[in-house]
Amino acid sequence: MLSRIRIQRLGVIEDAELELAPGLNVITGETGAGKTMVVQGLGLLLGARADSGLVRAGAGTAVVEGEAQLPSGHPAMQRAEAAGADTEDGLILVRTVTAEGRSRAHVGGRTAPVGVLTEIGEHLVAVHGQADQWRLRQPEQHRLLLDQFGGEQLAAALTAYQESYDAWQQARATLASLQGDTSERLRRAEMLRTALAEIEAVDPQEGEEDALAAEEERLAHVDGLLRGADEAHALISGTDETVEDQRPVVELLGAAAQALAQVSEHDPELAELAGRVQELGYLASDLGADLASYAAGLDVDPQRLAEVQQRRATVTGLLRRYGQSSAEVLAWARQAAAELVELDVSDERIATLTEEVTRLEQETLARGAELCRLRQAAAEQLQERVGEELAHLAMGNARVVVAVTPGGQPHRHGLDDVDIQLAANPGAPPRTVTRAASGGELSRVMLALEVVCADGEVPTYVFDEVDAGVGGAAALDLGARLARLARHAQVIVVTHLGQVAAFADRHLVVRKATDGAVTASGVHEVTGEERLAELARMLGGVSDSEAALQHAAELLEQHVPGHLTR
Repeated sequence: MLSRIRIQRLGVIEDAELELAPGLNVITGETGAGKTMVVQGLGLLLGARADSGLVRAGAGTAVVEGEAQLPSGHPAMQRAEAAGADTEDGLILVRTVTAEGRSRAHVGGRTAPVGVLTEIGEHLVAVHGQADQWRLRQPEQHRLLLDQFGGEQLAAALTAYQESYDAWQQARATLASLQGDTSERLRRAEMLRTALAEIEAVDPQEGEEDALAAEEERLAHVDGLLRGADEAHALISGTDETVEDQRPVVELLGAAAQALAQVSEHDPELAELAGRVQELGYLASDLGADLASYAAGLDVDPQRLAEVQQRRATVTGLLRRYGQSSAEVLAWARQAAAELVELDVSDERIATLTEEVTRLEQETLARGAELCRLRQAAAEQLQERVGEELAHLAMGNARVVVAVTPGGQPHRHGLDDVDIQLAANPGAPPRTVTRAASGGELSRVMLALEVVCADGEVPTYVFDEVDAGVGGAAALDLGARLARLARHAQVIVVTHLGQVAAFADRHLVVRKATDGAVTASGVHEVTGEERLAELARMLGGVSDSEAALQHAAELLEQHVPGHLTR
């Protein structure tokens, strides 16, 4: 739910902050005080198109900031977190509009596209005003409202239908691919066969290119390697007959170890050094043997060098065509072999798949017919329930029709189209609700739908102009319906009717200062006697009329027992 909204330099509002509560929040104030600006500011916060004309005259920017408290895992929180928002202390949204018409958005402290605000807003707030009935303006939303009302049985039928539909579409796509351009399929298959035959003939081993490069390097420099190993072995082991009077390293280390052994017992430090000299002697002896073994193992074989170079050229040719390494070439070969199996399809497989497509189509149509039947049954109940609600919202003569029209092309959501229609007056033919209803009527139809279908998915509902053309006992019914919806979600209502405001869990009043601006102190919660005076003003036009005050007190006592202590 929304816990706070701050609006700065927007229309008549210079700076105002609204603290919102769970349940029913009512916003009232005299005509022109800026109540509707609150809804427009909220619209900006939820991604509405920026209008530089909303920026207060003389100001450079208008800023709207909102804070929402939502449970972890809520879709709005998930979308914000995906945009990089910090949501540890709640979700904070900010929208800035300049006098030149530029707009910026921030989500959880991070800059974000305005479209992200729109996506978050659809999960966070449902705004119902004359220009904001997005749920009724989109035909897809009519179906969603009906399915939401239909309950678990309809949801299970929809899931079953979609499983069949998805399988059917997948099978159709596979069959179409197999029955596609035969010549192209044959060309592709021949290319794959040629490539696989080439790879199979070479039979590359994973990592072979590195091993060949190392072997070629060694064979190309074998003379130098052999000469170096022999010279090092001679110097260490004393086998170099070309050098006179030169004692081998092994012999010198042995003499040094013997010299130290005679006296090292008298000093631990020297004993440690003697041990290291002895260890060097062992290492030198082993190194000499290893050098001799290395030299003996070197193969001076020009033929082998030529073979390695030829093999390396062959493997490199594969790498240029099928991958940057032998591992990638082998992976490509596995994928090509799998594709070739699909391309080399037999007539029998096409026949089998054709039968599967037919079976899945029949299954989809059967499940779609059952889904349509359940929707038609739910539609009858929904239009009856909504009609009952409208009778309490000063629209007793209106008739709502939830039309479920079967027989269309199968789509992922069924075989039918759903259209919520309204006949606003007796004898009038029902038409799509957005064309048949005025702004206030549209808000009331949406209120009736929300009351009937409410499931808690959207945590906050905003209603503006919902009381247009309503008065008397109908206004009390309207307030009762808003309060009923507020049992399941947060509701924010801009109203000029005291009968509606009497149901509020939190009553906020917008007042302009003497200079015509709504300042920080211009929006505040009224309780007790202040609330009584505001209701009296709304009911009788003045706040200190004894009759209006008595009427307001009776109204509050009837709907909010103990109001003076609240």
